[in-house]
Amino acid sequence: MPKIRSALSSIPIAAWLMYAFLGWFIVAFLIYPNLNVYYEIFFGGGSFSLNAVQKLISSDRAMKSLYNSFILALSLVVTVNMVGIFLVLVTEYFEIKGAKILRLGYFTTLVYSGVVLVSGYKFIYGESGFITRVLSHLFHAFNVNWFHGYGAVLFVMTFACTSNHVIFLTNALRKLDFQTVEAAKNMGASTFYILRRVVLPVLKPTIFALTILLFLTGLGATSAPLILGGSEFQTITPMILTFARSVTSKDLAALLALVLGLATLLLLTLMIRFEKNGNFMSVSKVKSALVKQKINNRLCNVLVHTTAYFLFVIYTIPVVLIILFSFTDAQSISTATLSPGVFTMDNYITVFSSMTAFKPYLVSICYAAAASLAVVALSLMASRILHKFNNVWSRTLEYALLIPWMLPSTLIAIGLIVTFDTPKPILGNTVLLGTVWMLLIAYVIVHIPFTLRMVKASFFSIDSNLEDAAKNLGARSFYSFRRVLLPIILPSALAVLALNFNGILADYDLTVFLYHPLYQPLGIVIKNSTDAQALADTQALTLVYSVVLMMMSAITLYGVYGRKSRGKRD
Repeated sequence: MPKIRSALSSIPIAAWLMYAFLGWFIVAFLIYPNLNVYYEIFFGGGSFSLNAVQKLISSDRAMKSLYNSFILALSLVVTVNMVGIFLVLVTEYFEIKGAKILRLGYFTTLVYSGVVLVSGYKFIYGESGFITRVLSHLFHAFNVNWFHGYGAVLFVMTFACTSNHVIFLTNALRKLDFQTVEAAKNMGASTFYILRRVVLPVLKPTIFALTILLFLTGLGATSAPLILGGSEFQTITPMILTFARSVTSKDLAALLALVLGLATLLLLTLMIRFEKNGNFMSVSKVKSALVKQKINNRLCNVLVHTTAYFLFVIYTIPVVLIILFSFTDAQSISTATLSPGVFTMDNYITVFSSMTAFKPYLVSICYAAAASLAVVALSLMASRILHKFNNVWSRTLEYALLIPWMLPSTLIAIGLIVTFDTPKPILGNTVLLGTVWMLLIAYVIVHIPFTLRMVKASFFSIDSNLEDAAKNLGARSFYSFRRVLLPIILPSALAVLALNFNGILADYDLTVFLYHPLYQPLGIVIKNSTDAQALADTQALTLVYSVVLMMMSAITLYGVYGRKSRGKRD
């Protein structure tokens, strides 16, 4: 006991305050709201009841949305894997003419995603879109209302969800030992036999992980079904949003969110189990770099090249047309026509000179900056504890902060709504619902796991002798952290901060549940511009928002990844 007391007394007051704050944050925002969802569903009336389950089963709309979500998830597993694997192979494995140009087109989804991408596709392919008008002029019997429902949602999400393939599957393919390919060729195996029996089996773990992520993406899809699904194809998340806005149906919203959360936990568990049981390590001690393979069959070579450039056109047309139309007037945008005399800078001048037009951008910037700084600061505190201590309490802290990684953002949003719509003692009897703080807290919660993993990795890459040396020179713990450790991990922390800022800026899936009506972020404004009653002037400003967001995303990605990869080459 004396040793424990002396150990506890040696901990500075600042450290105790940090531990207390982290403990309060975890209980108040990570544990309590999620447990309260269960209580509201099964004990909302004061006693145990399955009324919510019975209401869900008897609701045709709710059951149809569940069915549609699983159909979409299964469809995406097939279509996105087909397209994603093909993209990686034509840019990294096969010898394709113009592969660098193709890569630029395929990588557009890294800077053009979410509600911005979906609204862009509707602008191009919708009833009054540029492509639709071209097709209707070519084919007079063409149905201009063709782009909606299941087909439109699947089409957009197929090309929107290949980002993980071009990042993770590309990295996995580059780690392939070329000696195995050479050995198969020397034994007389054909190009496609080697691909099927040598290359793809090595990529199997990555493909499986991407498949799980695709299934989860399909289950929790929000913007695409909401904007393009129409009344005939509603999925879980839009239905949750509909129920959450009704006082009498919040229990149904919570139950649907719970179903989505349970599916997420089950699939993540399967992925972890598969990774533990699998053994896909290369046995080669000296790996050789992959050399691109020629497609010797002329017909196959032509088909692959044709398909590659056809996909390139699909990826690049929305981006190019959105940029072009952002420089046109409202009349050209509403009629989807381009002519040399209509190009102007007025839309950009309006956005950056009018406070009314700039307000959504300013709101999103404030939210993104505040949330990014808060989540990095929170992760720095937690990572410092995890780096300094290795005990049951530190491990509990880490697992608790990873809770949002196991839950869909929809369930987190519903948990906050049903929990903090009335005064709660844990927040000093403050009501959060309807305030600007609710969305800020949600952004922080959702981005904690990724930020913690990245910051923690930076901490554990530091040589422990540096801190010991500072301690031996008489430096206090906080001083050594501020002057020795922080400068080392600061580049990684700033990179994560930039990525978080970039992701929050145009978020819609979480924002739509919690935003304040008087402070609409960009994601909400962009989605509203896709409505049929939206004015042409509003659409013009939205195109400018989209172009600026793409530019910021490109700069952020280059700053985080481009400079790093260039430094490695140097």
